[in-house]
Amino acid sequence: MKPTLPVRCLLLSFAVLFAGAAPAERIKDLAQVGGVRSNPLVGYGLVVGLDNSGDRTSQAPFTVQSLKNMLGELGVNIPPNVNPQLKNVAAVAIHADLPPFAKPGQPIDITVSSIGNAVSLRGGSLLMAPLRGADGEVYAIAQGNLVVGGFGANGKDGSRVSVNVPSVGRIPNGAIVERALPDALNTGDAVTLNLHRGDFTTISRMVAALDQRFGAGSAHAVDGVTVAVRAPVDPGARIGFLAQVENLELTPGTAPAKVIVNARTGTVIIGAQVRVMPAAITHGSLTVTITESANVSQPDAFSRGQTVVTPQSSVAIDAEGSRMFKFEGGATLDEIVRAVNEVGAAPGDLIAILEALKQAGALRAELEVI
Repeated sequence: MKPTLPVRCLLLSFAVLFAGAAPAERIKDLAQVGGVRSNPLVGYGLVVGLDNSGDRTSQAPFTVQSLKNMLGELGVNIPPNVNPQLKNVAAVAIHADLPPFAKPGQPIDITVSSIGNAVSLRGGSLLMAPLRGADGEVYAIAQGNLVVGGFGANGKDGSRVSVNVPSVGRIPNGAIVERALPDALNTGDAVTLNLHRGDFTTISRMVAALDQRFGAGSAHAVDGVTVAVRAPVDPGARIGFLAQVENLELTPGTAPAKVIVNARTGTVIIGAQVRVMPAAITHGSLTVTITESANVSQPDAFSRGQTVVTPQSSVAIDAEGSRMFKFEGGATLDEIVRAVNEVGAAPGDLIAILEALKQAGALRAELEVI
C-alpha cells in the first residue's frame, strides 16, 4: 500500500504593514535638489598579475588584441602571426559613480568585473584605463590593485568550488577625477526641489512651509513633483540657503490606499488607508487526500483463472474551518487584520479573499500583484 498523499495549499509568509499618522520629515529626506546628482562612468581595461586564473585566449581573443594594442602604444611591437597564450591577464569592465561637485584630482571608488572567461581576479592589478560618461568624454582615470572578496579552487578532474564571486572586485579610491561636471546648482535665480515620489498634498505642504520660513511667494509648485524656490545669486549664500531649506520639517501626505501581493512568496502588505465596504465572507480550508491501495484477486483451486492485482484509489475531501465573518462599512486596517486572524486564514487564503473583495467592489484600495 502506498502512503497517503495529502494535497494542501502551501502556507507562505504573511506580512501586514501598520502605518499610523505620518510624522514630520525633513525636506532633505523627501526631495533632492535639482541638478545635484551622481553620474555613471564606464570603462574597459586589463587586469594583469593573475595566478593562472585569467582569460583563456582561445575563447576570449579580444584580451590578446587589447594587450597587443596597449604594448604597441608603449613601443613594444608583437608580430601579427604571434598569438600569446596568456593566463595571467583578464579583460574587464570598470564602472563607477561620479559624485556631484567632484573636482579634478579627487579619488573615487571603482568596481571591476570580468567580461571574459577569467576564473578569478584575486591578486590582480588594473592597468591605467579611462572612464567615460554618457557623452563619451573621459572624466576619470582608473588604476590600482583589486580587492576581491571571493575565491575559488579547481580540481584536476574539472570540479570547482567557489565562495562568493571571485570574478568581481573593487578598488577603493581606484580612480582620479580628471574633469569636473558643469555646475547646475549656481544657475538662475531659483533652485528646484524634486520629490522622490510625486504627491500633490506633499507638494502643497512643502510650498506652505517654504513660504512660512522665507516669506510669501518664495516658492511655487511647478508640478506634482517639483517646487521652485527663489534663492540668492551668490554661490556662498546659496549654499547656506539650501542648508536651511533641507532642514525644514513638514508632514508629508499619506500614501494612497494600496494592497501589495507578492504571488511568489505569499507576502501581503496592506496600507493604513485601506478600507473595506460592508461584505460577508466565507472561506474554508480545503484538504484533498488521495490513498492508493492494491487488491489481490486469487482464483479457486480447481479453476483455470490467474491471480490478478487490481489497484484501488480512495479520494477524500475535507473542508474544515469554514466560517463566515462580516466586514462593517469602512473597516480599518486593524479591523481587517483582526477579522482575518479570528478565522485563521493563511496567506494564500487572504490573497483569495482580497481578490474576491476587489471584484465585488468592496475593497477601497488598489490591488497590485508583484
